[in-house]
Amino acid sequence: MPTPEASLLHSWQHNAQAWIEAVRSGAIESRRQVTDQAILLAVLGRQPEHVLDLGCGEGWLLRALAERGLEVTGVDGDAGLVQAAQAAGSPHVFQATYEQLAQRQVDVGHAYDVVCANFALLHQNIIPLLDAMRALLAPGGALVIQTLHPWTMANGDYQDGWREETFAGFAGQWAPMPWYFRTLSSWLNALDMAGLRLVSLQEPQHPQSPVPQSLLLVAQSQTV
Repeated sequence: MPTPEASLLHSWQHNAQAWIEAVRSGAIESRRQVTDQAILLAVLGRQPEHVLDLGCGEGWLLRALAERGLEVTGVDGDAGLVQAAQAAGSPHVFQATYEQLAQRQVDVGHAYDVVCANFALLHQNIIPLLDAMRALLAPGGALVIQTLHPWTMANGDYQDGWREETFAGFAGQWAPMPWYFRTLSSWLNALDMAGLRLVSLQEPQHPQSPVPQSLLLVAQSQTV
């Protein structure tokens, strides 16, 4: 029986092409209306020059930041997504699993003004990875995380644990994806245990929606 983390990576390998098509066609309404702009503004608001996109996928955020004159680097665990990002004009994209990054087995650069993770922290033990990302920040740099909003996604079960995304309603053939639900306090505790301190918390929301579309956290090293 594969671990949830192994199944998570396998699902991305299976879903890569469908994901590329969904992102590039604007098929995901919440991204189109709220969350893409939210992460872009959060990163640009730090006025960075050098950005690492953790779990960059097919590279849309890399391209958006590069168009604004930023120096961008991406990393993702799936070879198909890395190739798609490179082919779309982002040459500095590395393939590495989160385990490799957490164990610092892959050199993806350093002294980043911003490391961002846009809906990319879906596994259980994120503390070693967060600690490794903290070590890649330049003095005064920040980690910017956009994730599923715990309150919106709880569905009456507000406790940490594995859930499953079936991609119901999405066009194409998708493999179910396990992902790890964490409460707001769990997110904050993870940052603290990785040597990070929260400096900003936002809840991006469409003006016509009664619920937030995401949770957006900005953190810096506790030594700053």
